[in-house]
Amino acid sequence: MKILFIHADYIEYEVKEKAIDNAEEIEAKKDSMENALVTFISVERDDEWHGKAIEEIKDIASKLNVENIMLYPYAHLSTNLASPQKAMEMLKNIEEELKKEYNVKRAPFGWYKAFKLSCKGHPLAELSRQIECKKEEEKEEVVSNWYILTPEGELIEAEKFDFKGYEGLKKFYEYEAFGSRKVEKEPAHIKLMKEHELVDYESGSDYGNMRWYPKGYLIKRLLEEKVEEICLNAGAMEVETPIMYDVNHPALSKYLKKFPARQYRVKADKGKEFFLRFAACFGQYLMAKDMTISYKNLPIRLFELAKSFRREQHGEVTGIKRLRAFTMPDMHTICRDEKQALEEFKKQYLLSLEWAKILEIDGEIAMRFVKDFFEKHRDYVVDLVKKWGKPVLVEIWDKRYFYFVMKFEINMNDSVGKAFALSTVQIDVENPKSFDITYIDEDGKEKYPYLLHASISGGIDRCICALLEKEAMKIKNGQKGSYPFWLAPTQVRLIPVSHEFVNDCLELAKKIKARIDIDDRDESVSRKIRDAEREWVPIIIVYGEKEKNEGKFKPRYRFECSDKEVTVEKLNEIIEEKMQGFPFRKLPLPILLSKRPKFR
Repeated sequence: MKILFIHADYIEYEVKEKAIDNAEEIEAKKDSMENALVTFISVERDDEWHGKAIEEIKDIASKLNVENIMLYPYAHLSTNLASPQKAMEMLKNIEEELKKEYNVKRAPFGWYKAFKLSCKGHPLAELSRQIECKKEEEKEEVVSNWYILTPEGELIEAEKFDFKGYEGLKKFYEYEAFGSRKVEKEPAHIKLMKEHELVDYESGSDYGNMRWYPKGYLIKRLLEEKVEEICLNAGAMEVETPIMYDVNHPALSKYLKKFPARQYRVKADKGKEFFLRFAACFGQYLMAKDMTISYKNLPIRLFELAKSFRREQHGEVTGIKRLRAFTMPDMHTICRDEKQALEEFKKQYLLSLEWAKILEIDGEIAMRFVKDFFEKHRDYVVDLVKKWGKPVLVEIWDKRYFYFVMKFEINMNDSVGKAFALSTVQIDVENPKSFDITYIDEDGKEKYPYLLHASISGGIDRCICALLEKEAMKIKNGQKGSYPFWLAPTQVRLIPVSHEFVNDCLELAKKIKARIDIDDRDESVSRKIRDAEREWVPIIIVYGEKEKNEGKFKPRYRFECSDKEVTVEKLNEIIEEKMQGFPFRKLPLPILLSKRPKFR
């Protein structure tokens, strides 16, 4: 809150016209006050409580020995204003409290006003204050402890666990328990994402909002299509919800206070203020609230490929690991009771493990519980760990601190010792009540459901980060980097030994069922092969007179394959096997490399 104090001989004002549609109603258009402390006040976005403002006003009034106080709403002191509703409520509260000790008047809110004022002109006659109006709440201390849970069911204090053979888990535990998210070194994926012309920073936008080039966008869309397919096959109903919401919506305002630093705010018409969503939760919650749901309909799964926005701290935003604008496949499942919630959790957990196999990553699992929930369902949890097949990190709270009682994540360690989460599933016991989501049970009564949050893949941008970080570590260990075949921007590259074979390669390309391109540049064959290797092209075919005459090729594979010489038919069989179960999109660039622009 910002306040300008003027010790005035007098102040007079006259109301002219409305500044906002929801201006407060007025009885008199004119008013005045003599020998007054005039307080020009701007209520700001993060202000929560009026107590400190009252203390400051009383302190100044005491020093000036005045009994008359004029409260004057004045938006021009700040560019970070609270919503009109919030500002009006806070000003009314300040007025009510001060009236207990002072003669107080308040100029009407939401109107353009003309005013005259005479300042007394002594050393204390003009003062200004910036006040942090945070509500001081007594916070109940919540203690959490770290453990390792083995597939055999042993729960061992993390500090006492023997991490031999589980170096990745040790690295992950140390980061979670003691590490910082602040980036000190550049992760390896940043260099790769630029070299491969996938994605880059955009200087014309806010930090953490990226530009995606054709090859990167192709990978992004393929991942989105695959996780969408998984969720729809699991029975989810796909929806679309708005990307911005009213900060004063009664069900959302309380939720927003928990995440103030994450919000992008947008000014709209007539003084309204909105925030850009930082998850699909809001739209799906509000949709569920308005649905008529019977116990017979449950479980209900809502799914959305949600473009989301979070104002993450600048020092934590790096590459495509942690962004301010990202795509999150969000699924929410409405469950009848705890039993059904656990059944759904297990199904979605297994889908998340399947996703890890699809990405070909070997991450680390974290599970987080409220203590009594874990103790009640310990056998169930051990069964989940058995399906993962190796120990997991467990955090147990002595009492519920967040909205969930159980949560799981698959995490990836990056090249600079930081970890980041991908897939997640959570059992929420708080938000159905907060958002008044109910269903009708068989006894005809309204009841609150359990709610599962799930992102089977995690953020799509992060999935690409995970792929690149994994390959960077392989390269560091002397291995070749590669894409999963279905995600390779170019799956087959034809390299004609001279320009006379370019047209033959164009005809051949029509017969090969893959994303195929032709390196027709005026470069040596060895240079073209090296460039294809640097791009991680999984199948490279040099084409010349012999290949034209015999109709057979000797591909260079970037994966294990025993077929050293193939026909077009055999090559298509290999491609079909590699593509089984995966979506396909066409080549996102001109087929001839000579026709392609450079994006960097």
